[in-house]
Amino acid sequence: MSFDYFQVQELLEHGNGDKRWKEYFRFRRALYQPYAAKNLQPNLVSEANWLLRSQYASASEIGIFVDVGDICYIDFGQAYLNEAGYQHFGIIMAKCRGKVLVIPMSSNVAQYRNAFDDKKNPTGKMHLMQLEGQEGLIKPSVLFLNDLKYINSARVIDVKGHMDPNGDTFKEIQRRMFIILNQS
Repeated sequence: MSFDYFQVQELLEHGNGDKRWKEYFRFRRALYQPYAAKNLQPNLVSEANWLLRSQYASASEIGIFVDVGDICYIDFGQAYLNEAGYQHFGIIMAKCRGKVLVIPMSSNVAQYRNAFDDKKNPTGKMHLMQLEGQEGLIKPSVLFLNDLKYINSARVIDVKGHMDPNGDTFKEIQRRMFIILNQS
């Protein structure tokens, strides 16, 4: 069973016709409200996605097929401070046994401006990399190279675009990824 964002929203708002779902999410809203008010909706969406997808070993079990170079909309789940969490885009860097190595990204303008670039921002932050003009991305985005992680591919909500893994941009992402991995 695969749910898109709007179906999860429907589940959160109306319980999908089941009184138990509606009551469950009413209770969870009340629980999250005092602690995570600004992240209330993303928390609930992540929780609903986890309830619906956590039993799958990979995205292919729910009809989503991912490959290296895919730009995907992903539910990273709850996050601690300075981690990418909730629903964000990410690029698939590798695949292994139902898991994918992914670099989260955002269209956050401030982070984009802070990203290192040889020509445009040589004093920028090396763990941030600008990315624009890619299939599936409407806005310029920034890669969070220090948030690189393996995740179960069932966290992928949708494949939005694709970058050629043999292309220059992908190779540059890999190069920068290895620099970040080798920093102490």
